[in-house]
Amino acid sequence: DLSENFIQAIPRKAFRGATDLRNLQLDKNQISCIEDGAFRALRGLEVLTLNNNNITSIPVSSFNHMPKLRTFRLHSNHLFCDCHLAWLSQWLRQRPTIGLFTQCAAPAQLRGLNVAEIQKNEFSCSGEGGQGSGSGPAMCTCSNGIVDCRGKGLTAIPANLPETMTEIRLELNGIKSIPPGAFSPYKKLRRIDLSNNQISEIAPDAFQGLRSLNSLVLYGNKITDLPKGVFGGLFALQLLLLNANKINCVRADAFQDLQNLSLLSLYDNKIQSLAKGTFTSLRAIQTLHLAQNPFVCDCNLKWLADFLRANPIETSGARCASPRRLANKRIGQIKSKKFRCSAKEQYFIPGTEDYQLNSECNSDVICPPKCRCESNVVECSNLKLTKIPERIPQSTAELRLNNNEISILEATGIFKKLPHLKKINLSNNKVSEIEDGAFEGASSVSELHLTVNQLESVRSGMFRGLDGLRTLMLRNNRISCIHNDSFTGLRNVRLLSLYDNQISTIAPGAFDTLQSLSTLNLLANPFNCNCQLAWLGDWLRKRKIVTGNPRCQNPDFLRQIPLQDVAFPDFRCEEGQEETSCIPRPQCPQECTCLDTVVRCSNKHLKALPKGIPKNVTELYLDGNQFTQVPGQLSTFKYLQLVDLSNNKISSLSNSSFTNMSQLTTLILSYNSLQCIPPLAFEGLRSLRLLSLHGNDISSLPEGIFADVTSLSHLAIGANPLYCSCNLRWLSSWVKTGYKEPGIARCAGPPDMEGKLLLTTPAKKFECQGERCLHCASVHPCTVHLSIPALHMAEQCSVTRGGCSSNPCANGGTCQPQEGEGAGFRCLCPASFEGPSCHAASDPCKEHSCENGGSCVPDATNYTCLCPARYTGDFCEQPQDFCSAELSPCQHGSTCISTSQGPRCECTPGYVGTNCSEDFDDCQDHRCQNNARCLDEVNGYSCLCAEGYSGQLCEMPPRAAGQPSLCERAECQNGALCVERGARALCQCLPGFGGPKCEKLLSVNFVDRDTYLQFTDLQDWPRANITLQVSTAEGNGILLYNGDSDHMAVELYQGHVRVSYDPGTHPSSAIYSAETINDGQFHTVELVTFDQMVNLSIDGGSPMTMDNSGKHYTLNSEAPLYVGGMPVDVNSAAFRLWQLLNGTSFHG
Repeated sequence: DLSENFIQAIPRKAFRGATDLRNLQLDKNQISCIEDGAFRALRGLEVLTLNNNNITSIPVSSFNHMPKLRTFRLHSNHLFCDCHLAWLSQWLRQRPTIGLFTQCAAPAQLRGLNVAEIQKNEFSCSGEGGQGSGSGPAMCTCSNGIVDCRGKGLTAIPANLPETMTEIRLELNGIKSIPPGAFSPYKKLRRIDLSNNQISEIAPDAFQGLRSLNSLVLYGNKITDLPKGVFGGLFALQLLLLNANKINCVRADAFQDLQNLSLLSLYDNKIQSLAKGTFTSLRAIQTLHLAQNPFVCDCNLKWLADFLRANPIETSGARCASPRRLANKRIGQIKSKKFRCSAKEQYFIPGTEDYQLNSECNSDVICPPKCRCESNVVECSNLKLTKIPERIPQSTAELRLNNNEISILEATGIFKKLPHLKKINLSNNKVSEIEDGAFEGASSVSELHLTVNQLESVRSGMFRGLDGLRTLMLRNNRISCIHNDSFTGLRNVRLLSLYDNQISTIAPGAFDTLQSLSTLNLLANPFNCNCQLAWLGDWLRKRKIVTGNPRCQNPDFLRQIPLQDVAFPDFRCEEGQEETSCIPRPQCPQECTCLDTVVRCSNKHLKALPKGIPKNVTELYLDGNQFTQVPGQLSTFKYLQLVDLSNNKISSLSNSSFTNMSQLTTLILSYNSLQCIPPLAFEGLRSLRLLSLHGNDISSLPEGIFADVTSLSHLAIGANPLYCSCNLRWLSSWVKTGYKEPGIARCAGPPDMEGKLLLTTPAKKFECQGERCLHCASVHPCTVHLSIPALHMAEQCSVTRGGCSSNPCANGGTCQPQEGEGAGFRCLCPASFEGPSCHAASDPCKEHSCENGGSCVPDATNYTCLCPARYTGDFCEQPQDFCSAELSPCQHGSTCISTSQGPRCECTPGYVGTNCSEDFDDCQDHRCQNNARCLDEVNGYSCLCAEGYSGQLCEMPPRAAGQPSLCERAECQNGALCVERGARALCQCLPGFGGPKCEKLLSVNFVDRDTYLQFTDLQDWPRANITLQVSTAEGNGILLYNGDSDHMAVELYQGHVRVSYDPGTHPSSAIYSAETINDGQFHTVELVTFDQMVNLSIDGGSPMTMDNSGKHYTLNSEAPLYVGGMPVDVNSAAFRLWQLLNGTSFHG
């Protein structure tokens, strides 16, 4: 065991002579180099661990001479998966039980993929050969310190470059990315030329340590963003060419280390604005090229005009693109006062949406379209917005989004880019759902206004990230109950308004996590004062922080009685009422199970997509249901990476079945009833790597159907009745390039092709006899299924098509030949066309049903009725109700009364005006004390107390110094929070702890890989009954371990529970559970041990028994019992003695 040392390399002769070595552990070192033949002497090796090192490459066949190797670990390294590592993929595939989680770190397109799952053709090299140190890649030439690799078709930066080179020329290749530390080893480099490649991604440390570099040429690539610090430390740089890229974001500190730069070209990019001070550190700059960028010349770019007038170094003629009055004028020649920000001008440039700031970037963005931006306030109210704008200036302190039509607050991460934001106003929208994490990153926000929206429930995940929030306004929503998880985490909130909701009950302790709460408004809610609310009356009397007197609505005998005036015995429940409670609505459909972003709805007889699937779902399992078509709502889940629709009843796909799924990598449609797939069914799926169409009824596929799926590496199309005529010749050629089909699909016809493999049969064998058969795949759109059994295809195809041979039906009509000689044909016309040949457009308004003078308006397939005033309905059949929810002018819950003169509003207390829209200012006559601030509420007011004061009117002074509080005497343990309730202190335990002082450990979350619990002084061991409640999604992990030479080990192995027990009888025995328990749900593992016998039961099922017969021994009770993992030395010893099969710490 040589793990956890500082070994950097394994030389060729390191283990020569150690032929009897069976177990070699080299993990957690700094190994970056393994010489060819380093392990050649170790023919008897059974265990080899190399995880957690810096290995980038391994010589070919390094492990081929180890026939006994049973455990092999290579995970957590920096493997560069080019052609030199292709051998390892095949070696691991032949040994599927070892080397799990061996993953690529580079190149970028393979990062994070398991080496064993990558196809041979994906291991590409920029230049073959060239293993000799300092010789340079074989395709390049080297002379006088210059390595010339121009125009060699390279797709990655070559390895094995001479460390002494001073210049490298890589222009005119196909390089797509610059990986971490790509040039760092070459300290003598003075010039790098990477122009005219396909580079879109640069690692932040790609050029780290190049203190001699004076020229860096990157023009003619696809760079959109310059990572933070990418030019850091390049103090000698004099020339930097970034022209002809797609850069849209330049951080203010991008060039801060380039004091010697004399020429900088940003010509021909997508830059719209630059932060003030971007060029300040360029002390030696003589030439600057900024032309051909769509500059927005608003107040944020005024500094650039001043800079260019003072430093006439911009020689390319940079001009404004917007606003219109400055368009095409040279920036350096415009007067400063012309650069202004005004709500009357459009600063947004149509057509540049794709180049707006979408990454963390220090340059402040232009004002969102139609909004006004002045002195750190972004005013976007009354604009009919349906979502929060994507581009908001980083300096924003107040964001006004009130009076819009926003219905869902999505977790887009927008607030992570706004570090100075203090106030968000989302009042008067239609917000009914806030995705968990929508406010992630908004820790600086102190006020959030959500008044007059449509929220029906609140849970803590909605407000995650609002750590600094002090005021939360939730007035005039539809919230029906408050539970214990509604406000968890909002420890700094001082003012909470829940005025005018539908709250009937509040769970005990719902406000306990609001440690700073000093003002709470619960007025105008229909409280049901039953036994479940008894706690609240007592709480209100003691806390004295509630505004006004919240009153009971039910039961009848308590109606309009203030809660705090109801005696405790009068809060009573009828029989059976005790069970109803306020449970937070899960963000998961009840038919499904959800774990993080993975949603499983398998085998639930579903015919439609269940409601409530989280918007951020990445994997969706819908297999084994009753779907007859792909659910249309799938396109709304833009983060999907895997969709499983296998074993359903889907008979057709449309061209829009998978729109908006640009991140989808796996699509499983096996075992359905697909016959016909239209040519554009998979359009836009550019990330798709695996497509399964196995086990359908597909006889042909239209040519070009996979034109968009450029990343596809595996196509499963076996068990289909493929008709291998000339129509499928293209598919035969296509699967042969890159072996995209693994050699399973076979032809079902014509007769001479029956049984032939699609992959290996030469393309020229795919022939048509006589007339080409026009079957389903050729008909577009896919509306007709000619169900022709594959074996009789040729026979059917020979039938003459009569009058249909000239395709007489227009506008997508389907031609049907009539029976009998010379009988002609019949056209089946699509909707909106008619006539013998479908040429005439039909008029849907010919026989319309519009009533009461409504006008008929035709559309493509039907018509709509345009109703006159006072009428509504699909056919204008209903008189208008001006007091309906849509038309009523009455606001703030006032009553609308229909009269002959129109609607009249009767206002609720606290509101005045014709439409009850004005809130009467109740602070005119307030009684707040001790310098408290009065906050106007509806029909009342609340007092916001100064620091230390409390009470309804802030009349209670701070506690006297030196007097210990109840909580100071309570001695709560294990990080528990103490809350004073009347004359007693209550310890609120953190998750996993219990008891009056939270002194008992009830449950444990194992997060880090090296954590474990240790129990000593075991009594009566090994006679014990141990029950564990376990929840994990991982396949392996230690649950229990006790022993030294004798042992008891309980571990999760490939999802099953494995128990190994040896009380000294030798050899040890093991049993496995039939069930797997790594599905993310909680499972009960029960273990009963009695001397030499062990019983194992999962979830209360039938126990499995293991009895170690023989000489009577018992385990050593002095050895500790470990739970969830164990120390490294104990783990190594147990692993060496085969007491554990995996040895990974438990994670769950």
